[in-house]
Amino acid sequence: MGNLCCVACVDQATIGVVERWGRFEKLAQPGFHFFNPLAGECLAGLLSTRISSLDVRIETKTKDNVFVQMLCSIQYRVIKENADDAFYELQNPKEQIQAFVFDVVRAHVPRMTLDELFEQKGDVAQTVLEELEKVMGAYGYNIEHILMVDIIPDAAVRKAMNEINAAQRLQLASVYKGEAEKILQVKKAEAEAEAKYLGGVGVAKQRQAITDGLRENILNFSNKVEGTSAKEVMDLIMVTQYFDTIKDLGNSSKNTTVFIPHGPGHVRDIGSQIRNGMMEAASAQLSDEQ
Repeated sequence: MGNLCCVACVDQATIGVVERWGRFEKLAQPGFHFFNPLAGECLAGLLSTRISSLDVRIETKTKDNVFVQMLCSIQYRVIKENADDAFYELQNPKEQIQAFVFDVVRAHVPRMTLDELFEQKGDVAQTVLEELEKVMGAYGYNIEHILMVDIIPDAAVRKAMNEINAAQRLQLASVYKGEAEKILQVKKAEAEAEAKYLGGVGVAKQRQAITDGLRENILNFSNKVEGTSAKEVMDLIMVTQYFDTIKDLGNSSKNTTVFIPHGPGHVRDIGSQIRNGMMEAASAQLSDEQ
């Protein structure tokens, strides 16, 4: 039985259902209404036209045999013009919506892999929306939005996915580290080659300066001291250098004992070896030029 009151106030965002003798008569819009109980009129019930939200948790399996839980949020409302259908056709609209969501999701998701499900969850939501609009529209309900709020794989699957991701990142980091070490080794080799080249240039210039200095000293000595040959001057310079070397070894701060053959004969032998080396070098240079 409906309400036997003669008057009723329908609130904003609410629609009233009016019956006459137990049969649907009309819809009562928001405002103040009079009813004639003697004519069998009464307010049978009220329906809210506000948007309602229903959260549905669905467990299903993907194409690659991974069990997942999907959290789906459905926003729906009563269609004002069809409020009588919503009032009379469905006893529990939430259970009906939930059942249709289960059916559509469990028919669609098993055709997708887990990765595809994460990438195309918007497509799943759109499919559910289209199917629900067809069904629930006949019952006076409009589906406003459907959101796939979350996709939760099994805990073991999440752990495996994290390990795969970590391994891929470690592999990428190893590649970058190897490239960096390669670049470092190349630059180091280039620096060593450049240093050796510059060191060789420096030694060559040093030896050239020593040779030029010796040549100048021999010429000056030969010009100032008459009767001396270049060979005699060279022997004198070599003996002087020999004694300077022995002096430097003796004055060295390190306590090291060096045994050097010493005597006039040895000095002469050293001079001969140096002269022979210089003559061989000069001969080789002339051969190269020819």
